[in-house]
Order: sequence, then C-alpha cells, then structure tokens
Amino acid sequence: MKKATKFRTMTEEELRQEETDLRKELFNLRFQQVTGEIENPLRIRHIRKDIARVLTVKNEKLKVKRGETKV
Repeated sequence: MKKATKFRTMTEEELRQEETDLRKELFNLRFQQVTGEIENPLRIRHIRKDIARVLTVKNEKLKVKRGETKV
C-alpha cells in the first residue's frame, strides 16, 4: 500500500497513469482469484484502497484548481 503523501507529489498525468495501472492490476488479481491462482488475496484490498487514495488526491487537486478549497 502506498501513502497518500506519495500520491500528492505526483502530477495529474502521473495520477491518471497510476490509476490505470492499479485498475489493470486489480483486474488481473480478480481474474487470478476466480481461477484459484491468487497467491495473496489481501492484495486485492490493498489495490482497492490505493485506487481510492488516487481518486481522492485527484479530486483534491481538482478542487484546488477550481479555487473551491485551500490545501
């Protein structure tokens, strides 16, 4: 699991790429789970939380960009 502070240092493009990568990894882990090949089922939970962190940081940056809130 990555910390939100790491995501906050990323640019918007890097965040989009990170989200895409995490979603692909989540898809692969779910596929492995269905086929019974998954080594660490808890990894799914960690990836889901990382995706949520990325989305939260993206939303924070969007609000700052619009001037709706201060950071």
